[in-house]
Formats: sequence, structure tokens, C-alpha cells
Amino acid sequence: MVELTDSLKCLFTGTVEKRGGEHVVTIPATEIDHGTVEAGESYRVALIKREGDGGSAATVATDGAADRAVSGDGAGGSPASTTRPADDAGASGPPVSEGDVREVTIETLGDKGDGIAKIERGYVVIVPDSEPGDEPTVEITSVRENVSFAEVVQE
Repeated sequence: MVELTDSLKCLFTGTVEKRGGEHVVTIPATEIDHGTVEAGESYRVALIKREGDGGSAATVATDGAADRAVSGDGAGGSPASTTRPADDAGASGPPVSEGDVREVTIETLGDKGDGIAKIERGYVVIVPDSEPGDEPTVEITSVRENVSFAEVVQE
């Protein structure tokens, strides 16, 4: 099992392509558009070989550590056709749907005292009656473009 750090910024599936004397993994434009990563910044990149496809693609995880420069198109254009988001909801919309059940970690409290958790791509889940450090199982009750609301179903 791969252990993911708390500093993970994004996770997507893509193909390593050879361009001239370099090998390149294209970062999906949606990761730039959402502000998950910024063109020109440096990130640590981990390549995880996909099972069952002969190794032609890799899951790419980036975190905020300035270790290795990665480039995206940054212009908001389409990524290479071999790059696709890792989650089923697609990178262009919310990573959750109403009725989804998730385990989250409450990171902080909002202005009104509700717990705030972040999931894929930094998407915010607001959870009433929770405290920082809580790790409840929640059911998503309302979904908006950049935030969702959830109720605790199990502590």
C-alpha cells in the first residue's frame, strides 16, 4: 500500500511521454485552473506504476515540497489525450455527489464554528458539530461547485 502524505496536492493518471531528450508527464489543465498546482512552481513528484496495463501509464502524485520542477501547460488548454483524472467525478466538477459517504479529517473551524475538511484537489467539505482532529464518517448532503456540506454518520 502506498502511503500518502498530508502535503499531497493532487493525484491524477497520465502517461510519461518522450519529448526530445526529456520525459514529460503533462499536468491536467484543471489542476492549474483549480489552483491545486501553479505553473512555474516546483513540486515533489511520485510515479506509481499502474497495475495491469504493462506500465504504459503512471499515477502521479505531487506535493508542495520544492524538490523537482514539473511543468503544466498553464494556459488552461487541454492536456495530452493520454492524461485523465484519477477520480470518477472528473477533474472539472466537484469530487463528490449528494449521498456519498466519506471518511474525512477535520482540519479547522469555519467562521460559524463548523468543521472544515479538505478532500481531493483541496475541495472543501463543511461538517457541523465537529472539531479539528476529528475523523468522522460523513454523508454528503449538499454539493456546490467549490464546497459541500455533510452530516456525521459515524464518529
